[in-house]
Amino acid sequence: MEEMKKELADVIRAYHQKGWSPATSTNYSFRLDENPQVIIVSKSGIDKSVFSAADFMEVDLLGKALPAYEGIRASAETLIHCKLYQLFPEMRCIVHSHSIYSVLQSMTNQNEVELSGYEVLKGFEGIKTHDTTAQVPIFDNTQDMPAFAEVLEREKNRLTVPAFIMRQHGTYAWGRNLFEAKRHLETAEYLFEVDWKYKGY
Repeated sequence: MEEMKKELADVIRAYHQKGWSPATSTNYSFRLDENPQVIIVSKSGIDKSVFSAADFMEVDLLGKALPAYEGIRASAETLIHCKLYQLFPEMRCIVHSHSIYSVLQSMTNQNEVELSGYEVLKGFEGIKTHDTTAQVPIFDNTQDMPAFAEVLEREKNRLTVPAFIMRQHGTYAWGRNLFEAKRHLETAEYLFEVDWKYKGY
């Protein structure tokens, strides 16, 4: 667990440097195979430029802090992580961004970002050729996390790639390990940027 905390903290600081995780924004989590009932999630209000392994806490699958962490505030969006782990039980890591291009795409597209023909589409698990089209769904942003979790459950069929955008907010991506989750987020963010620039919005 401690090694995974260090590795994910390194990624969080790197994403801050890329401009994807300004100030205290964004949230991240992982689970371990030996105890998938526990979610290790980023604490709320931590400057991501200095995020460290000590800045995680543990919650159960309903988002409730475990006894050792009572009184410590998890990210307000912890319920999103809980729901994604419920919907995709094999997944072990969730990463998040507040990138410029995901926000811009969500302000221009109504329901999804459609991406066609790009080589980097193969960064998404299950896509084997550039000669395809993928849709990354866009869901309306809200402060009501239980309601948003219900939207994810109701519209799971739209999650055909391991990523989605919260409108005017950012991207969530997930994977069976940190490497895969990171690959999925970076794939999505690269494609959002190149697609935006190509279409000349």
